[in-house]
Amino acid sequence: MVYENKKQKLVSRKKFRSRIMFAVYIDVILLSVSLFIGVMGYHYFNNLSYVDAFMNASMILGGMGPVDPLINNSAKIFAGFYALYSGIAFLTSFAILITPVYHRFLHKFHLEAKGEE
Repeated sequence: MVYENKKQKLVSRKKFRSRIMFAVYIDVILLSVSLFIGVMGYHYFNNLSYVDAFMNASMILGGMGPVDPLINNSAKIFAGFYALYSGIAFLTSFAILITPVYHRFLHKFHLEAKGEE
């Protein structure tokens, strides 16, 4: 997605809303794939049912921590890497969502400072 540069006018609210919706769409995909990885990992490495694996993956992805005890070293290694990945995925998700809003704010501020708006 390419945003307008500082020499261009501010985009319409309709275009801005479409940018927000695109960011939400990308976030939904990112978080769904991340959750899928977590569910499959907890199911495979920790022998949890899909429902329990979903709960554990959701808790890790949300920053809360695991619910069920980890039964072996491979599950602990997976959980460690998944927790690190989840932190990065959370920050990336937030950055994707805030980028259109932050860009519009800075662009509008720049135009007002130049007296063009």
